[in-house]
Amino acid sequence: MTNVEKSLKKFYSNVIRLAKKNLKRLGKNASGTLGKSLKGKVKTSKSGNSFQADLFMEYYGLFIDKGVKGVGGQKVDGSQWKKKRVTNSDYSYDKKRPPASAFDKWSIRKGIAPRSKGGQFQKRRSINFAIANSVYHTGLETTNFLTQPFEKEFKNLPDEIVEAAGWDVEEMMKFNLKSSEKQYDNIKKSR
Repeated sequence: MTNVEKSLKKFYSNVIRLAKKNLKRLGKNASGTLGKSLKGKVKTSKSGNSFQADLFMEYYGLFIDKGVKGVGGQKVDGSQWKKKRVTNSDYSYDKKRPPASAFDKWSIRKGIAPRSKGGQFQKRRSINFAIANSVYHTGLETTNFLTQPFEKEFKNLPDEIVEAAGWDVEEMMKFNLKSSEKQYDNIKKSR
């Protein structure tokens, strides 16, 4: 194993460890799936002259990290929806709402089971629709659960590696996130 490969493996190991810690601290890993999906992969050519470094995670991790802008608007009661803080994200719910079914298992894990005025449990489908509607209007707040450890650990990479690859933190982060998007697209296409 070359020094480049060792350095990059250590880099990814630290990024993933810190990202998992952030997910737990922020309460954003309800099922544990996102944390378990974080993986770093480093490949060095046989000659040792080139290498490839990728970071993988569940696709929705991009939205948890970067945030998604909500549409805002007016509630039925006439008050305004309060949008969540989203910084530096291209993602938005401008036309398409998140599917209510995406919140089914999440609402169960979180113990969300509202009751009517008479004390009866409300239907799960109604609860999930209300959550999806709220997310559509308010968005998802930026967490930077992955971006912050990535930027922190990038500073610790040996200068020779960064210079040899001609990277800056923005380029490397974009490349890694695109790898995650491609992985997701490939999974979707194979279904």
